[in-house]
Amino acid sequence: MVLESVTSASAETPLTEPLVYSVYTGTPVAEGGDTDVPTAARLGLEPPRYCGRCGRRMVVQVVPTGWTAKCSRHGSVDSSDPTRR
Repeated sequence: MVLESVTSASAETPLTEPLVYSVYTGTPVAEGGDTDVPTAARLGLEPPRYCGRCGRRMVVQVVPTGWTAKCSRHGSVDSSDPTRR
């Protein structure tokens, strides 16, 4: 029974749409979208540092093969996740 609740909770990640906060700056996203994306992030070189759902700073680990990011409320996401932005 505990396994079922973990599985359903894992469907919501820090990068699940709709994003309320910018994943690179932690500021609220305007209605028109996030326009202040750093150049390194646009090139895919910078991992998200803030949870897009709650705006909390995430624990990020960068390794040569990618990165992982973990929000204390919304779980983990990594660079191989196909649902990331």
